[in-house]
Amino acid sequence: MKNDRRLRRLVVDDTTWYWTVQQRVKPAYEDCRLTLSLYPEGTRRRLALIFRPDSDRIISNCYFLSGTVVRLPDHSCLNLYEPGTVRRLLDAVAPTSALFASDQVIEVDGWQYFDAVVEMVTAA
Repeated sequence: MKNDRRLRRLVVDDTTWYWTVQQRVKPAYEDCRLTLSLYPEGTRRRLALIFRPDSDRIISNCYFLSGTVVRLPDHSCLNLYEPGTVRRLLDAVAPTSALFASDQVIEVDGWQYFDAVVEMVTAA
């Protein structure tokens, strides 16, 4: 399995973000998760978008298609290793991130932003 935990860099307007994808594999698939963590430069804050499998949503848990999250009814997918996907997710989270301004670590369910990002991709 690929071990790719390096920090990547993404510049959005005047803010530099560092991001990484971590895959947590457990014996029971329902306990697995994929986490996209974003760190704004110069702070100790972390925004974590957590994707867990569900009845109609799956996450990759192997080397093949690493970092991919899929919505089953229509097989729409996003790859969390692609910078464009990360930028779109960050844009989708931005309106609600101000609610957590005082928190050091913000953990949110990534699936709540999945639909908006897929719509952005298909509209483009």
